[in-house]
Amino acid sequence: MIIVMKNYAKEQQIMEVENKLVELGFKTHPIYGEIKTVIGAVGDKRLLDTRVLLDMAGVDSVIPIMKPYKMASREYKQEDTVVDVSGVSIGGKEIAIFAGPCAVENKEHFFETARYVKSAGAKILRGGAFKPRTSPYAFQGLQEDGLKMLAEAREMTGLKIVTEVIDPRDVELVTQYADIIQIGARNMQNFRLLQEIGASMKPVLLKRGISSTIEEWLMAAEYMMLEGNQKIILCERGIRTYETATRNTLDISAIPVAKEHSHLPVIVDPSHSAGTWKYVSPLSKAAIAAGADGLIIEVHSNPKEALCDGPQSLKLDTFSQLMKELQIIASAVGRTV
Repeated sequence: MIIVMKNYAKEQQIMEVENKLVELGFKTHPIYGEIKTVIGAVGDKRLLDTRVLLDMAGVDSVIPIMKPYKMASREYKQEDTVVDVSGVSIGGKEIAIFAGPCAVENKEHFFETARYVKSAGAKILRGGAFKPRTSPYAFQGLQEDGLKMLAEAREMTGLKIVTEVIDPRDVELVTQYADIIQIGARNMQNFRLLQEIGASMKPVLLKRGISSTIEEWLMAAEYMMLEGNQKIILCERGIRTYETATRNTLDISAIPVAKEHSHLPVIVDPSHSAGTWKYVSPLSKAAIAAGADGLIIEVHSNPKEALCDGPQSLKLDTFSQLMKELQIIASAVGRTV
């Protein structure tokens, strides 16, 4: 539920309402505005007679949240959330471009790619150090050595870095290096991992599960928000359908639907949706036209030599051309790249 305080309610009044809610077993999350403060309260509504709160000094109204996800809902927060990653904004007017190889493989390819995507206009460098694969015999990533390469590339280019964590035991290690922690599609409902990452307070990129509903996706975000982490970025990366022409089916409708029901920013992964580089450009443009706040694109200096997802990775010059084309689409919808 949301407790709306009266205009210019005193700090002591806000604190007394929070204390009462905590006493009743609720977790509180105040949102302070210039004129009005609202307090998000998460817990069992059966424990509370709302008249108790309405009788407290400074309280204007008590509004129930009807969605199963509370803090991720538009009912909880009507304004769009903009996630700040050390000066890079995700969710504002400027569309954020994440780019880089699927996996950190070696310094030669990785650093060449990092320098190039930076020059083309990307703001965030992607690269997997821990790579969960369908086959246990496939390349599994360089792990901490990969994290060190990511950090070195950040120092060299100024790009922020995003990388995936797949095991709760690795969260502390990855947070020492990453600017954004990625939760892959396979781990969207790994609730213990979500709680660990939520407690880290690092910005999080949450990919939608391959067969998950939008509601389940937002419920996964809720797990982390309950730990106090509000810096959640949703990522649509294609879902599994009967269609086999592409690796996954990009759910374009998920972008406006998620943005209608949640205040969290939504980005799109056209590479994993397509499974082949030929479709990455049109899917990227469609995502921006549909309202996406960013794109995460796989780019490799030599896709033929890539140890992971080479067929869906853009070559450097192809990525540069796409960035120019995206500026036209972004301008048409009142945004910038």
